[in-house]
Amino acid sequence: MGIKGLKQVIADRAPAALRTVEMPQLVGRKVAIDASTSLYQFLVAVRSEGQSLATSEGHTTSHLIGLLYRTVSMVESGLKPVYVFDGKPPTMKGGELEKRREKREKAEASLKEAEEEGNDDEILKQSKRLAKVTPEINDQARRLLTLMGIPIVTAPCEAEAQCAALAKAGKVWAAASQDMDTLLFGAPVLLRNLTAPAARKLPIEEIRLEEVLGGLDYTLNQLIDLGIVLGCDYCDSIRGVGPKSGYEHIRACTSIEEAIKLDKVAKGVPEDWPYTAARELFRNPEVVDQADDFVWGKPDVEGMVQFLVGEMEFSEQRVRSAAAKLEKAAGKGQQVRIDSFFKVSTKRGAAADAKGAAAAKRTKASGGGAKGRPRGAK
Repeated sequence: MGIKGLKQVIADRAPAALRTVEMPQLVGRKVAIDASTSLYQFLVAVRSEGQSLATSEGHTTSHLIGLLYRTVSMVESGLKPVYVFDGKPPTMKGGELEKRREKREKAEASLKEAEEEGNDDEILKQSKRLAKVTPEINDQARRLLTLMGIPIVTAPCEAEAQCAALAKAGKVWAAASQDMDTLLFGAPVLLRNLTAPAARKLPIEEIRLEEVLGGLDYTLNQLIDLGIVLGCDYCDSIRGVGPKSGYEHIRACTSIEEAIKLDKVAKGVPEDWPYTAARELFRNPEVVDQADDFVWGKPDVEGMVQFLVGEMEFSEQRVRSAAAKLEKAAGKGQQVRIDSFFKVSTKRGAAADAKGAAAAKRTKASGGGAKGRPRGAK
């Protein structure tokens, strides 16, 4: 689901943190990609065009088509992708998953009604809502990427948290996901629309965490609190608090605990609101350490042909053409970027958190109210 309204807050308050980049500008960059959001994009994009790509037996292939061609495009440009797959969802996400199940049931009912009425627009609309990345789709994607020589990682829990961890550890330069909560997990650089199908012509967005914090005058802990206030996968939002007011409340009060003391905020807090547990999930997510460096190998051409042509009924000419591009690009992007010798600084986040905590402590000791609270650390 991501964080509703967070990007707008960043655009309004920290516009310098947002920039548009072209694929060639990412030559030599190692990027951890949230596989689930990418596969979902491929599924929805095909449905948006009124198609349903599948084998003669009805097995969906649109995710494989999108994955193949978008990954080839990235590798040709010199980018070095690592795909990260979800593990088990955290227990706290159960409520969000239940909501999604209910929405799917409603969409199924609406789709059946639209089909009976012959309403093509409504059929397309509800079909998009029913697009789902299944375990089978994930397994097929893993198989294809392995045949292509692309590294994959299966996270113990949330893929976006694992992507962020890899970026923080310097194993990759950035995390790529559509979910803005990747920033709350501490990804120093977030790329959005990296795997968006070319037909949609969406620009690749680069968002730098350090500049987000500087523009918002926030610490990372405050950014996490803002995301929780606006609503995340782990708990509902505070009723009556939108992106603008949420930003101001956290900036003035420095934390959720202080913000919910305000009468206008307290009245909208959901019953049994598990914000402290949600905060802990963002601060200390379940991830694995990547001890070894990633290796990008040459494609198994015949393996790709056997899988995509023999099993999934792709055009052999197109598969061999894609494999040839991978082979040709195998050495591209090997040159070391001069900026790869410098790690994205995270000192500001740690120092700011310390300063913010000290400022909050001083304010509390002086008996200051919300109005007189510090505006955060710089």
